[in-house]
Amino acid sequence: MDTVLDLAPVIPVVVLEDARDAVPLARALVAGGLRAIEVTLRTPAALDSIAAIAHEVPDAVVGAGTLRDPDQVAAAEAAGARFLVSPGWTERLVDAMRDSGLPYLPGVSTVSEVLRLLERGVTDMKFFPAEAAGGAPYLKSLWSPLPQARFCPTGGIDADRAPDYLALPNVACVGGTWMLPKEALRTKAWDEVTELARKAAALAG
Repeated sequence: MDTVLDLAPVIPVVVLEDARDAVPLARALVAGGLRAIEVTLRTPAALDSIAAIAHEVPDAVVGAGTLRDPDQVAAAEAAGARFLVSPGWTERLVDAMRDSGLPYLPGVSTVSEVLRLLERGVTDMKFFPAEAAGGAPYLKSLWSPLPQARFCPTGGIDADRAPDYLALPNVACVGGTWMLPKEALRTKAWDEVTELARKAAALAG
């Protein structure tokens, strides 16, 4: 896999409190057409969740998100993550993600950050927090001066906002949580998750 950006128009951003939910949730998302799944390292269950999905849901492409330091990169790789995502970036963090050999999306929210990554040969990036940092109009304004940069905007995006981003030439996919309503996760309504994932996967038309 060269890049995660082309796997699906939408990447679910998953926060799991219980690793036992990881496999049924991943299967529900894959059944709805969303193969790329970002499990954020925000809970103690995250690494076990990544490992479970990696071993038991072969059709899923599970990644690790909210990476903040090189140690987390190593832990995510050991757990079986197939791509890496960070909310921002430092030189050490990008070096660690690059050295892992896995596809990665370092987070940016300013033109200067984009330029610095382009200098390093990085063209695939996460734009975060998307809505708070200027939204689709901001990314549209970057296309002309920086056409080589491609983005996965994440943060504040829902089913209504996603098409505005996906219509942009420099946006390959979006990240979001709207296909993972809290009540559906609490009650383990996996069929509902599959239906919402199916609608999300169809957004690219």
